[in-house]
Amino acid sequence: MNVFKINGKARLSGNVRLHGAKNSALPILAAAILVKGECVIHNCPDLSDVRTTVKILESLGCTVKRDGDTLAVNAENIVSSDIDEQMMRTMRSSIIFLGSLVSRTGKASIFYPGGCEIGTRPVDLHLKALKSLGASFCENGSSIACTASEIRGAKIILPFPSVGATENIIIASAISKGTTTIINPAREPEICDLADFLNNCGARIYGAGETTIEIDGVERLHPCEHRIIPDRILASTYMSAAAITGSEIIIDDIKPTHLAPVFPVFTEMGCKIYLQGNSLKIQAPKRLGRVRMIKTMPFPGFPTDSHSPVVAALTTARGTSLLQENIFENRFRYVSELNRFGADIQVNDKIAVINGVKHLHGANVNATDLRGGAALVVAALGAEGASTINYIHHIDRGYERLEENFSNLGADIKRINNEEEKNYKKIITKDSK
Repeated sequence: MNVFKINGKARLSGNVRLHGAKNSALPILAAAILVKGECVIHNCPDLSDVRTTVKILESLGCTVKRDGDTLAVNAENIVSSDIDEQMMRTMRSSIIFLGSLVSRTGKASIFYPGGCEIGTRPVDLHLKALKSLGASFCENGSSIACTASEIRGAKIILPFPSVGATENIIIASAISKGTTTIINPAREPEICDLADFLNNCGARIYGAGETTIEIDGVERLHPCEHRIIPDRILASTYMSAAAITGSEIIIDDIKPTHLAPVFPVFTEMGCKIYLQGNSLKIQAPKRLGRVRMIKTMPFPGFPTDSHSPVVAALTTARGTSLLQENIFENRFRYVSELNRFGADIQVNDKIAVINGVKHLHGANVNATDLRGGAALVVAALGAEGASTINYIHHIDRGYERLEENFSNLGADIKRINNEEEKNYKKIITKDSK
């Protein structure tokens, strides 16, 4: 099992480039099933979630080739509409295949998705929306069988701007009869990226990123080339690391409008942010100031995925900061591990009270989920002494070679096989006797 070994308090400096957005790559790869031909997708990160998605595509009959950060997906011959249970349970966003499969093949057989246990992510919004489009379902408690003779346009009002449900509706409706209207859709940049990809393939999707989306169904889509947007959550993670270490770094290949919701939080901490084209320079003070209140909200609000690394940065700020989590009820599972560094965080229902301490110390901690794991990395970088972060497979789901990128910025961080380290220590101890 791999772990991260981190010696903290190193000041970071230099440039780092963002990889493609995980939350864009997964639905775009699923949407490629709709295209009878080869789509070329650039800036696609090499993440464990992406590898799982590729395995699902290959199990369905697609051929997938990677060349650097480019994936070529050929969905000419779909031979199956069933997805293996183990692959579904590996990744929460695997539900996104439901819309693409039922639209392409008229049927789909999947299992309930797994992934990080950060809270309930019910699929009822997905199923209700697809039923409105003409699909029917049979559930047995662990799996879902879906059929549809055709997808027909409909007006769908979402009670909550669910990202996954919005993506499933867009994908399923791209090839359909009639017009689909989504009221109160998710407005995240990743929704716009998915719509751009499908429109490049010949779809007619209007209003992505706004309060209403309309999809005029077409008979078929054609192959295209598409570049995935940069990962805004990765950017906020780098910004959090710079903040807690009092550093100055430059983050390249950003979309400033995508990061606008997090800028006020970092400026309130006392960080200075400079934008030039698609680059961002962040200068952090020696010690951060408190943030009175952060509330996670759907875009254009503060993103829930940025919550955990930002809380880690605030652990050493002057004064008390508050954060209200409004998206996932179990997002605070990482807090007990963060407190092992000497942080003082108290959680009451949806509110985290972060009482800033002068220093963090090294700790041996376990990553509980993707973003919580990133928070532990941020804390370890700002802590005095050595830290070990276990279960980093969670982190690998959304961060490509995170240790290499932080090392290039001057951090003392290494990926080590823990079993090899234990065996090495046993040999050294034996030889010394």
